[in-house]
Amino acid sequence: MGGIKVIIFDDHDMIRDSITMLFNESSDFELLASYGDCMNVIEHIQQLKPDVVIMDIDMPGLSGIEGVRMIRKNFPSVQVLMQTVFDDEEKIFAAIAAGAGGYILKGIDSSKILEAVSEVYHGGAPMTPSIARKVLSHLKDLTPQKEDYNLSAREKEVLGLLVNGLSYKMIAAQMNITYDTVRAHMKKVYEKLHVSSMTEAVAKAIHKKLFGMSL
Repeated sequence: MGGIKVIIFDDHDMIRDSITMLFNESSDFELLASYGDCMNVIEHIQQLKPDVVIMDIDMPGLSGIEGVRMIRKNFPSVQVLMQTVFDDEEKIFAAIAAGAGGYILKGIDSSKILEAVSEVYHGGAPMTPSIARKVLSHLKDLTPQKEDYNLSAREKEVLGLLVNGLSYKMIAAQMNITYDTVRAHMKKVYEKLHVSSMTEAVAKAIHKKLFGMSL
């Protein structure tokens, strides 16, 4: 088997079963295991070496937020996609602050789950529209600090589209460039902004008013 290697942590049996079926039907992914809690998250990841972890936010014993924090500390290359029924702002920002790469709500279309896993694996920060709106609403209240990071016009354009909620794929189509070119631009953006994730890049772009935006 091949493809993006995935582990699921979710205490709902039906959800784990449905996601398991979803991944088993796709050759682009390899589901390594699924667990009802994340009490032994370090041991599981150390043993199975996944690329992406799908993490529920509320689980018995150890919360998904704490699980994310442990993953980021011990396995910084493993990407974490939060999946939950909650769109509570406090939980969203706690998960992002802990190091989650993306945040989607349960019940979204199955194809969107696969797309989100692929996007977070390739360095994106997938969020359902309602989540993205809450993030932007929160960030607009931060005190703006104008700063120049020497971004090229192309890099600013890519980053600006990300701030507006477009995915890498959508940006490539809109700018008439390849997906890999978008990733190359974002690699430069990461270096210039001194960030290591898409969430940080978008947050910094808004916080530093890189586009003179008023959200």
